[in-house]
Amino acid sequence: MVNAIVFDTPKNGPPSLHLIDQRRLPLETVTVTSTDHHDVANSIREMVVRGAPAIGIAAAYGIAIGSYEFTREKIDGAYPDWMEKVSRTLGKTRPTAVNLFWAIDRMRTLWSDLYAKGLTPLEITRVLYDEARSVHEEDISQNRSMGKFGQELFPESGSVLTHCNAGALATGGYGTALGVIRAAVEAGKKIHVFADETRPYLQGARLTAYELMADNIPTTLITDGMSASLMAKGKISAVIVGADRITRNGDVANKIGTYALAVLAHYHKIPFYVAAPFSTIDFVMETGNLIPIEERSSEEVTTIGHGNRVAPIGVDVYNPAFDVTPAGLITRIITERGVFKPQDLIHQIPSIQKTF
Repeated sequence: MVNAIVFDTPKNGPPSLHLIDQRRLPLETVTVTSTDHHDVANSIREMVVRGAPAIGIAAAYGIAIGSYEFTREKIDGAYPDWMEKVSRTLGKTRPTAVNLFWAIDRMRTLWSDLYAKGLTPLEITRVLYDEARSVHEEDISQNRSMGKFGQELFPESGSVLTHCNAGALATGGYGTALGVIRAAVEAGKKIHVFADETRPYLQGARLTAYELMADNIPTTLITDGMSASLMAKGKISAVIVGADRITRNGDVANKIGTYALAVLAHYHKIPFYVAAPFSTIDFVMETGNLIPIEERSSEEVTTIGHGNRVAPIGVDVYNPAFDVTPAGLITRIITERGVFKPQDLIHQIPSIQKTF
């Protein structure tokens, strides 16, 4: 499996975050290196790194790097004021994925407690390095637990449809939706994956197909419009996707096009599964109608590849990055704590979360 996020803390020199530039895959493997929190924020905003868990991990490392900047640059002013500025910069990058805010708040709680205890910024920075690594390592462990729970829902053999990319590239490693698929294959199940291309950013074509082929998991790439035909012909045993935010009533925000697949699966009586860590559940937000939906550049729709235009110049474009699937269309939500019906999430212990 690909290792998309690497954090380095040399004895001499600044810490650095190395991210595989997912905009360049699968044709090129290029690494983007960030040595300040603005660089990290830009990598999140411009989708060098993407996927809700991976965004949270990158943000945690960005907080640690921001703390080091305070000591390196000898910035005027109070350490807490600087760290709040760092948090706001990272928090303004992508509004939909709740893992971003969860990670920032986790790091804030730590540095603010240590500062109150009298630790110096340099001492706090070292602790933040370890905490960010813990966020990363915990995500991989959670993904494997999700895989263990989720694979039990799959038949011994069959074809699974997945949308966007919810694999190692979108997480700390292993994956959420693709983690469940990987776990099923590791358990000896004969799973064939249909990966839709996921317009307009083509995460399915560029990233999911890339990951599955690297793991020698049988994969067929389809265009987004082919899913209904496959379902009607009985070719799909289950649909599984990741999530960028889940509200307390079980509504799910995920890559644009997820809602359409859920409607199709419901019509054809095919189970529709969502795999996501508990940190993706926003217990503060009651329903999916309240989720802020990011809208992105029109160029993602009017061009393909590296700027190759496929639409008339001047055409109006609507390009939301996500849509919301109502809880009533979701069969089960798979987490590291187990498998739940969407309506049962409200009975779980809520997390304290903040937004920016």
